[in-house]
Amino acid sequence: MDVAQLKKSKTLNFEKNYYSSEITAIVGVDEAGRGPLAGPVFAAAVVFKKGYKNPDINDSKQLSEKKREALFEVIKENALGYGIAMVDADTIDKLNIYEATKVCMRKAIEQIECDYQLILSDAMPMKGFKCPVEPLIKGDAKCLCIAAASILAKVSRDRYMKELDEKYPGYGFGVHKGYGTKMHMEALEKLGPIEGVHRKTYAPVAKFYSQQLHLF
Repeated sequence: MDVAQLKKSKTLNFEKNYYSSEITAIVGVDEAGRGPLAGPVFAAAVVFKKGYKNPDINDSKQLSEKKREALFEVIKENALGYGIAMVDADTIDKLNIYEATKVCMRKAIEQIECDYQLILSDAMPMKGFKCPVEPLIKGDAKCLCIAAASILAKVSRDRYMKELDEKYPGYGFGVHKGYGTKMHMEALEKLGPIEGVHRKTYAPVAKFYSQQLHLF
């Protein structure tokens, strides 16, 4: 099998199992940023025309930043509809990350204006939609529409974190994107958490607020 054939064989197409005479358009939805200590969670939703193929689209975690950036525009140009949403750190602290992610996904889906009959999520059960929602474990590695959503969400969040890096220099947000890396932890020790940016309910951040309380 040559390279071109191998590439084609890896095209994600699990959603083909759901198309029928009643289901002709499917939304794929995914998130980016559930684990970081800082910044918002992002979600994206994508609908492609039935039969659309792009062997370059894959789970965002399997792609380089350069590749994700290039695919970001390709996905938007070829989608029948898409939505990108965010939920900030304060809301994450208020709701918890699981519920905040569901809110974010709903916001992204609500931006889609074309008709659809099914929503496929990356392992996130959701209720209250006009059509069924099917949560798929590792959906971003199976379905083209979910993988595409993961790319839109990841690129959007990374861009946002780079903007935060310019606004709050010294934390390295542009490098670690808010994850609890050694660089980030060292910056927290030196500079402390940023109100409205760091997630207060996450243990590595919560301890700083606990230490402040003990000082008074």
